[in-house]
Amino acid sequence: MTTAIDLDKLDLAALLCSRVCHDVISPVGAIVNGLEVLEDDSDASMREFALDLIAKSARQASARLQFARLAFGASGSAGAQIDTGDAEQVAKGFIQDDRTTLNWLVPRAILPKNRVKLLLNLLMVAGATIPRGGTITVEAAGEGEATGFRLRTEGTSARVPPHLQGLLDGGATESGSIDAHAVQPHYTGLLARAVGVEVKLALEGEGVAILAVPAKVEGTADTAV
Repeated sequence: MTTAIDLDKLDLAALLCSRVCHDVISPVGAIVNGLEVLEDDSDASMREFALDLIAKSARQASARLQFARLAFGASGSAGAQIDTGDAEQVAKGFIQDDRTTLNWLVPRAILPKNRVKLLLNLLMVAGATIPRGGTITVEAAGEGEATGFRLRTEGTSARVPPHLQGLLDGGATESGSIDAHAVQPHYTGLLARAVGVEVKLALEGEGVAILAVPAKVEGTADTAV
């Protein structure tokens, strides 16, 4: 049985900020390195390399910030809704690269913002189950504002990381705390409970199945998190 941890709101905000900074610091740092090469090196091939690095890193930083804006941001008022088409666009920009492919099978719809935020955070959880890359397939489970989600990952060394299910259920890491690495699945669990959804992970063949459907016990209505 998971013992729930009550994370202070200020700590939650600080940890989420740390997570976003962690995701964007690498491409931003690469942009700075590229600019330094342009300033100090007159070799044509090095300058071309630097320009390519800056362009690629700028696109990566932009994709990660756009994703974070929807996955963690306020996205309007407490009653705001989000187009899943917008979610698909930012999800593909964030996830797809030379190692990982996203198969998005969720039909386009306007859903409550916390339900869409849950979906985006579930994609991050899914990514943690394929550390060497692979394929993530996501589809809707149900219709309308009570829509749930099914995700399936496949890849080399697919696994359910230790404590991931416990963090989704509101528990802590082995140390008994939540750090910047663990805050994302913890936040995913908060979103799930806010919309009355239960998230379960299971090894399935060569991959991991993630099911997010209405909890057996009636959940709460969509509220801001």
